[in-house]
Amino acid sequence: MGSVWRNWAGNEQASPVRVERPADPAEAAAAVKGAVRDGLRIKAVGSGHSFTGAAVAPGVQMDMSGLSGLVSVDRGTGLVTVEAGMPLWQLNPVLAAHGLAMENLGDIDRQTISGAISTGTHGSGLRYGGIATQVRGLEMVLADGSLVTCSATERADLFAAARVGIGALGILTKVTLQCVPSFVLHARDTGMPVAETLERMQELADENDHFEFFWFPHSDRTLTRRFRRLPGGTPLKPIGDFARRLDERVSGTGFEALNRIGTRLPALIPGITRFAARAMSAREWTDLSHRVFASVRDVRFLEGEFAIPRERAQEALREIKRWIDANDERVSFPLEVRFAPADDVWLSTAHERESCYIAFHQYHRMPHERYFRACEDILGSFGGRPHWGKMHTLGAEQLRPRYARFDDFVALRDRVDPAGVFGNAYLDRVLGAAPEAG
Repeated sequence: MGSVWRNWAGNEQASPVRVERPADPAEAAAAVKGAVRDGLRIKAVGSGHSFTGAAVAPGVQMDMSGLSGLVSVDRGTGLVTVEAGMPLWQLNPVLAAHGLAMENLGDIDRQTISGAISTGTHGSGLRYGGIATQVRGLEMVLADGSLVTCSATERADLFAAARVGIGALGILTKVTLQCVPSFVLHARDTGMPVAETLERMQELADENDHFEFFWFPHSDRTLTRRFRRLPGGTPLKPIGDFARRLDERVSGTGFEALNRIGTRLPALIPGITRFAARAMSAREWTDLSHRVFASVRDVRFLEGEFAIPRERAQEALREIKRWIDANDERVSFPLEVRFAPADDVWLSTAHERESCYIAFHQYHRMPHERYFRACEDILGSFGGRPHWGKMHTLGAEQLRPRYARFDDFVALRDRVDPAGVFGNAYLDRVLGAAPEAG
């Protein structure tokens, strides 16, 4: 057994039998064949930013860092092909150098492109879908060791499923993305009373290209964040040193210190969160899109997130607030609320419905189980679908009725990987075990 692998949050770990580091797709295919020969399961691992066990590999762990190159760029069509292990933080500047950008991004850029699409990573904005909706083609290794490609016109069912495949269908080796001409975002952060934010959030989501907000449960204020898309040549006014120092107080070592105090003295947490809510002050800046979408997350935390029908958002948030108050729960991290359009990806959390994403967090050293379970139960009562890369306790029987194409996905998995070569404990739980799994 090799060294112990841990995910970013530290809540998942594995001691693989061996680690494979393919330098090209052919080596990735050979690694899959080798795992099958030895009777081992095999999982690809990227940056380890999932909070679930989606990438846990007790058998063969495939380290994707050697598959992280740029394959091709067509500035005319905006189609860009990259190897699947390329992290978003490397991809975005490469695209910018070619005058291109991702149409929409999440608020963290540490993930690999394959990890981001496979778990359903998304941003906010009712006119711009999650990262999986920007995929136009995939190359992947199947359980029999074959290297195949799929798109909307080639192996269409595999494409519909594998864009958010949770690693269950094969190992992605290349991803073709539909990019857009480079653009600029004007960002405006504004503090608002909770009551006003809850009353106006649907209107604000409609009015702005991208809208989200943060709400510390023990405070009566939210930080609203609005992004407006501007043409590529727009003059930049990036975030200044003073604002960066404020960020440090709220999300860096200052916030870490406050959370450590709160861990030792939980009674102080409501005051700490009210201070943090006030520290997140109003500001405006303009920068290249990828520099605005993604922000630094230095303080370690645990996270769950559910997508619910957009129109139920106010009701659900009020219910979470009522539970926190009634149970005197000490929550040191904010709720994060985002919006997304419907899409057609089989296991996308936004499949066929406009969605509101409600993410709940807790500092990694503090108890989280009771709070996370309450959020899961409350959001589940609104038809909530859990983010595949964030913490939840649901299994296949609970998930099946929440997805119109759930059985289609599982049937496809059973065809392409009947022995569960790409399975692990997490996938066995959320999809059910493959039919011939040992």
